[in-house]
Amino acid sequence: MPKVKTHKGAKKRFKITGTGKIKKHSPYTGHLFTSKSSKRKRNLRKSSVVDKTDEKRIKKLLPYS
Repeated sequence: MPKVKTHKGAKKRFKITGTGKIKKHSPYTGHLFTSKSSKRKRNLRKSSVVDKTDEKRIKKLLPYS
């Protein structure tokens, strides 16, 4: 059985926690900050957990983590 390749794009965007959940960073944090409120920018700094419905798909892209 050949090895399964890791999806490099997913590897850069997601991290699997010790309990098996998948963490992600918030989108909309690259540029155009003048139109965003301070509260919104502050909340965008935080990472969040991926929804359970998407977990199976992402774990398939990250076979060895």
